[in-house]
Amino acid sequence: MDLRDLKLFLHLAESCHFGRTARAMHVSPSTLSRQIQRLEEDVGHALFLRDNRTVTLTEAGERLRQFAQQTLLQYQQLRHVMDLNGPSLSGELRLFCSVTAAYSHLPPILDRFRAEHPQVEIKLTTGDAADAIEMVQSGEADLAIAGRPESLPASIDFTPLGLIPLVLIAPALPCPVRNQATQEQPDWAQIPFILPDQGPARRGIDLWFRRQRIPNPQIYATVSGHEAIVSMVALGCGIALLPDVVLENSPEPVRNRVLTLENVESVAPLELGVCVQKKRLGEPLINAFWHQL
Repeated sequence: MDLRDLKLFLHLAESCHFGRTARAMHVSPSTLSRQIQRLEEDVGHALFLRDNRTVTLTEAGERLRQFAQQTLLQYQQLRHVMDLNGPSLSGELRLFCSVTAAYSHLPPILDRFRAEHPQVEIKLTTGDAADAIEMVQSGEADLAIAGRPESLPASIDFTPLGLIPLVLIAPALPCPVRNQATQEQPDWAQIPFILPDQGPARRGIDLWFRRQRIPNPQIYATVSGHEAIVSMVALGCGIALLPDVVLENSPEPVRNRVLTLENVESVAPLELGVCVQKKRLGEPLINAFWHQL
């Protein structure tokens, strides 16, 4: 049994998915299976119950999970104590955020963090902001920038970075969608919308539909993430209600091809913040990053 085995086991215990853990930990599924089997031989008990659909911890697996968490935390604390005479912490910190947040909110945080801890390697993954909390819960990311969900999981801590207004955008080029959207009193129920497929922004848009009494909006497309929505609006496919920071950080050629609709009743702004598993706040690297927020 070594630390690498414990890290693999702990990630699998969180994700309960061999394929997801293999991808996140950069090993092949067969290698992961062999290392878990070796752990089971070392402890003399099965650690997981497996079938074609699910992976769950056994009682022995739950005990090993507690041991692994304590052991890895103690090791990290030992490294921290031993590095006190050095310039700063070292190791790897895995962050997740949207492409937009990587431009708009992450740089000043990283500037502060890296000024104090230059030896820490930052591994950044970008994707749909709606997946951020799941990435943290599964252990695929140590911390993530996310919109605060309607119901925050009890295992997750969230510290706010700011409020993000939503804006309604339409194509700037002459087209039927622009003509409909720029009328004095638009018939929103007859205008195609481009929507994010999930997440806090989607809930805000659904609330806007209810306030506008649009029970069956015309949906041209649902998109994973927000960045592609701006491009689809620019092409004249529909209109969209999305965080203003997405529009501000879109490439200029795309941004210039959309217009913001004025005097439109919007929805409450999104609360953007950083999330982490509460139980990991004692880990030196995560604790150091958390205190830069």
